[in-house]
Amino acid sequence: MNDMNATMAEALRLTRAGRPAEATDLLQQGLGGSSASNAPSPERARAFGRLVKGARAVGSATRGGHAVRPSVPGTPASLLPSGLLDSLQAGPLETLPAGLPGTGGPPSSNRDAAAAAASAPGGEIHHLTHIDPAGTRTYDLYVPTGYTADPVPLVVMLHGGKQDATDFAAGTRMNDLAEQHTFLVAYPEQSRAANSGGYWNWFRPGDQCSGAGEPAIIAGITRQVMRDYNVDAAQVYVAGLSAGGAMAAVMAATYPDLYAAAGVHSGLAYGAAHDIPSAFSAMTNGGAPSPAGGVPLIVFHGDHDTIVAPVNAENLIASRVTAPHTGTDGGAGRPEPTTTRGRRDGSRPYSQTVYRNSAGKVIAEKWTVHGGGHAWFGGSPVGSYTDPQGPDASGEMTRFFLQRQSPPRTG
Repeated sequence: MNDMNATMAEALRLTRAGRPAEATDLLQQGLGGSSASNAPSPERARAFGRLVKGARAVGSATRGGHAVRPSVPGTPASLLPSGLLDSLQAGPLETLPAGLPGTGGPPSSNRDAAAAAASAPGGEIHHLTHIDPAGTRTYDLYVPTGYTADPVPLVVMLHGGKQDATDFAAGTRMNDLAEQHTFLVAYPEQSRAANSGGYWNWFRPGDQCSGAGEPAIIAGITRQVMRDYNVDAAQVYVAGLSAGGAMAAVMAATYPDLYAAAGVHSGLAYGAAHDIPSAFSAMTNGGAPSPAGGVPLIVFHGDHDTIVAPVNAENLIASRVTAPHTGTDGGAGRPEPTTTRGRRDGSRPYSQTVYRNSAGKVIAEKWTVHGGGHAWFGGSPVGSYTDPQGPDASGEMTRFFLQRQSPPRTG
């Protein structure tokens, strides 16, 4: 199946580069040249064939002077690598890495409204730049009105693809919670030079290790805030959505002494992919995650997510609860899960599974939102890729984070 995904990914690159004829030829060769061990199912083969038709349509048909996006009628999304069709339909606008799905809906069309929503709580938003040997990134920092000389927690928020810091702050409403509980929020922003779609490169080996690549940059931003402000080193957390969620998992695995807990919303486990084809495969099938260490973890995922398959939430939890060590939480042995079902204030129904170690400490939580898709639950509609219906992912992550008060960690 990896060969098929690689063929689809290369066809996508050619299509988006304005070379639909070459993409069509490649797709046809892929459909006809599958080995017995790599042959797609009849359903996938039909889906693959429909992609051929879609590739032919790119750049050739016009309507009213505008390019007509290709259609692939009758093809369930589950039969294609997640998000490939959406990327194909987008046309030859960006490079292939930008085609990797990061979020599941259109970006905010009103940047002014998003900026107003992000700043509405009343604190200060600083637009800053961090220069690191691994690269330079801008970031926004929210400082709540209650910030004084006393140490406060810090939450680092990693946006999804095609988002930015302002959009993500508005959509998640994390600044509102920062006002309520008095903590700092940093929003690193991916460089379009590093990925033209604004996706964190969670799937590249060079961006999956400490001391290099994007993890080093994000850790550098975290430490910069800790130097410039009075941050409680025992209460530093990282969270993200989709591609940002996958990168949050990377940060927890590669910098366990920096972050006291991590939150992954609609994301993937650390080490689930090592290149673009395997990223598509992991998003569809879950991949094979690497051990993630002992950082406490809270996971949110919709069970109707067609961009990042819900199995990835299972893999995230598995990589944590089977970790060979338990960090600062103590205890040993495989944690026992306890699941409760609920629905709050008209939110979508959900299942909350709590994992405790033998010492009784909570080391992980998994929230499965029934009927939920690929969006931040409980978010504001002013931001992109949100599901205002809830449950409140930001509120639950904040609760989980502020309960994790570990001994001070070194940088």
